Amino acid sequence: MTKFVGEYKARTDDKGRLVFPSAFKALMDPEKPVRLVVKKDLFAPCLDIYTYEEWERESESIKSRLNFFNRDHDRFWRGYMSGRAIVEPDGKVGRITIPRQLLDSIGVEKDVVFAGNDHKIELWARERFEEARMDGEEFVALAEKILG
Repeated sequence: MTKFVGEYKARTDDKGRLVFPSAFKALMDPEKPVRLVVKKDLFAPCLDIYTYEEWERESESIKSRLNFFNRDHDRFWRGYMSGRAIVEPDGKVGRITIPRQLLDSIGVEKDVVFAGNDHKIELWARERFEEARMDGEEFVALAEKILG
């Protein structure tokens, strides 16, 4: 499983394309084509980017907990699967094209931040990324609350 670490700034071009960070691309198997699944994060104003393999693991784990003869489960799955896109970096520069509706959903105009978050990459509008940063005291308080 690929583990993503680090933060990388980028800009969208006139066609809405972004250069995928080479540091992240270098972590992936060079023998396989790079396929990524992009979705809106459930809680934060960012996009989650998964390798296709990680996406398969996550979605199979969730699907295994559902009963598709239950209307709520079926409705949840439909919502879970909506608003997803598969993207692949181009061979030359490594640009990716994320559908405009996904970029608009997180407020991207030009500047973005790719933030490694272990099993996934988060894509943020730069301003929102800066606003969402926790200060040291807030992080310590949360760590104490969660980890005791």
